[in-house]
Amino acid sequence: MTNSFREVLNAESILMVGSNPTEAHPVFGTMFKRAVANGAKLAVVDPRKIELAEIADIHVPIKPGTNIAFANAVAHVIYKEGLHDKKYIDERTEGFDEYLKVIEKYTPEYAAEICEIDPQLIIDVARQYGGAEHASIFYTLGITEHITGTRNVTSLSNLALLTGNIGFESSGINPIRGQNN
Repeated sequence: MTNSFREVLNAESILMVGSNPTEAHPVFGTMFKRAVANGAKLAVVDPRKIELAEIADIHVPIKPGTNIAFANAVAHVIYKEGLHDKKYIDERTEGFDEYLKVIEKYTPEYAAEICEIDPQLIIDVARQYGGAEHASIFYTLGITEHITGTRNVTSLSNLALLTGNIGFESSGINPIRGQNN
């Protein structure tokens, strides 16, 4: 985890992918509810309509196994709309030009067809996450227990790097696992 559990309360934007913390981690799930009550924007990316999807600003019911296409499309929009953090990228990342070549084809329309969702959901998530100064990503086994589990996590990490959301309070990428307790 790049953040403490407490920091979720100060995040402006929370991107939750393949996670159901109110059921699997109820104490932490309550903190997400408090964060939303305090004004945090929440996007839930999960084929299931979990409890937090009910209070989310955006619920994206993607087809299982399409997380990479979704994350790459969100990155595509963030880059095309200038929501990326160029200074952070220049100072703290490697291989950015190669990454741009990968995400170039992942337009919202292209990825929406793969994910079986409305392309506007991709745009909305990109603007919500990419437009926040303090944005955090949370995920669990819903994305890691796939043949592409490592690449799923890498694609989310790339979003955090693209927006400069690693290394600062209430900004990061966080697996919600029992070991984190």
